[in-house]
Formats: sequence, C-alpha cells, structure tokens
Amino acid sequence: MKKLILCFLSLTVSFGAALAEADTVSIMSYNIRNARGMDEKTDYKRLADVILRESPDIVAVQEIDSVTGRSKGVDVLRKIADITKMYGVFGAAIDFDGGKYGIGILSKEQPLSHYSVALPGREELRRLLVVEFEKYVVGCVHLSLNAEDRLLSAEIIRREAAKSNKPFFLAGDLNDTAKSGLIKNLKEDFLILNNPENPTFPADTPKTCIDFIFYYTGKGGEKPFTVLSDRVIDEGVASDHRPVAVEIRF
Repeated sequence: MKKLILCFLSLTVSFGAALAEADTVSIMSYNIRNARGMDEKTDYKRLADVILRESPDIVAVQEIDSVTGRSKGVDVLRKIADITKMYGVFGAAIDFDGGKYGIGILSKEQPLSHYSVALPGREELRRLLVVEFEKYVVGCVHLSLNAEDRLLSAEIIRREAAKSNKPFFLAGDLNDTAKSGLIKNLKEDFLILNNPENPTFPADTPKTCIDFIFYYTGKGGEKPFTVLSDRVIDEGVASDHRPVAVEIRF
C-alpha cells in the first residue's frame, strides 16, 4: 500500500509539473548582428550556443542577412535555426548586397501563421514581423534610429496588436531607452516585462537598455500571466547586444 501511495504521489507531482511546464513560456530578444561578435569574428555556432544554453521557447532576432554578399551567401536565420533545431520565420526589411536584410523569429513550436507590416525609417525601411502560435502572438521589431519614425512606428504596432484575439507580445531592439517619449507612449497600453534598469548595450560593457519585451494590455487591460523571471544574459562577445529574456506562466 505504501509503495502504491508513493507511486501515486510521484505521478501526481510529475503530472502537475508537466501542466506547469505546458503553461510556461520563455521569450528572448536578441540583436545578433549577423553573429558578428565584439571581436569582429562571425561565428554562427557561438551565437547559436548562447540560445541553446538558455533554451527559450521564442527568440525575436534582429539584424539578419539572408544570402547577401556580406554573409557570403549564408541565410543567417536558417543557419541559426538549424543549429538550435528551431523553426525560423524571416521578415525582410530591405534589399541588401544581393539578398535581403531584416528580422526574424525562432521558435520551438511550429508557427500557425505570420505576416509583416512596413514601419517608417528614413535611414532604412523597417518592419514589424508578427507570428501566431497556438496560445499567443509575438511581434518582432528593430526600430529606426530616427525618433519621429519610432513614434510613428508605435502607432502601427499598437494597431496590429489590437487586432489579435490572443495574448500579444512585442520584442526587439527599439533603439531607445525606458525614459524616452517612445517608451512612455507604448506604456499607455503595453507593459514592459523586462527590467530596463538592466543594460543590454554595448555587450562588452553594457550601459543602457534598448532591448525590450512587452505585453499588449490594451486600454486598462490586465495580463493573463505571472512573470516568473526576467534577466539580461551575461554574454559579452557573441554580438554587440546582450540578449534579454523573460519567463512567464499563464
């Protein structure tokens, strides 16, 4: 009888842990600079190993070449996806050096659908990449260096987030800080999930946080989850940004 009770308790604990894991999602944002590190070496495996060590469910990736001359014909997102064994969705922002340049999303779960929307950028065009999964939607951005264009982008992002009938997360390199007009604008209906006091850039000696993960609450909305953790990954070489990650439980 004692063995039976212990077996039952073990199964109960295992089942409970499995349920908790099923409702837990980890999201990372990482500007990878095409896997060109602070030592100016391009090393796809080194970059992919950063992701593998953290094992996030979702990675919003910025600064990616697709079969350009600069990348020597390598589809950078596909290369990283192959090493990490994740699904990859690429969002081309501009034509560049014989190929494309843009952003992407890596995921353990196969996406249900995806689309992208143009964002303003007077120095170069930008995009919002939106990828749908079973329980939520993730948007990835790398915003303009121009402050006015960033504010214009916020309205487009807000419009797309409002269309979603699932929880909507936004992640990326916003090229702006937590005290900026852009972030104050977004905070009207987006909640910052990572701590902006933890700097992400430059990777070797980080001084400021310009990489963010948000949740769209809508006007007066609430989040249907608990934030279990948020942190900047201690990686100072693989790219010029450090990745930021959050873990949530629905």
